[in-house]
Amino acid sequence: MAITTAMCNSFKQELLGGVHDLDTDTIKIALIKNSQSGTYNASTANYSAVTGNSDEATGTNYVTGGNTLGSATIALSGSTATVDFADTTWSSATVSADGCIIYNSSQANKAIAVISFGGTKTSTNGDFVVQFPT
Repeated sequence: MAITTAMCNSFKQELLGGVHDLDTDTIKIALIKNSQSGTYNASTANYSAVTGNSDEATGTNYVTGGNTLGSATIALSGSTATVDFADTTWSSATVSADGCIIYNSSQANKAIAVISFGGTKTSTNGDFVVQFPT
């Protein structure tokens, strides 16, 4: 399996069609483990691609479907629009992941972005944190 960091192509098209509202929809983040089943990149269109390939991470204190992302802050810097979420933590977790998928659970689990961690990240009965840059 390969994970390539990308904003999903389907999200770009759906955004222009008014499908997503990052201020009010429920946006989630799920961890992806390394396996031989799937490839995740700009072509990923739905969270079901991860679950269908059994590539979601599993472990103690990690819940299938991941965490809900909060505090979406949408900004414009020059001609670049950005969105920032509050960092998310799986507390006292024993889990390993190679990346994650951000998806919109309010809109039939449509994919927003896929992020590669650049290698396997692990926590053993500790906090597994995904930190979003400002």
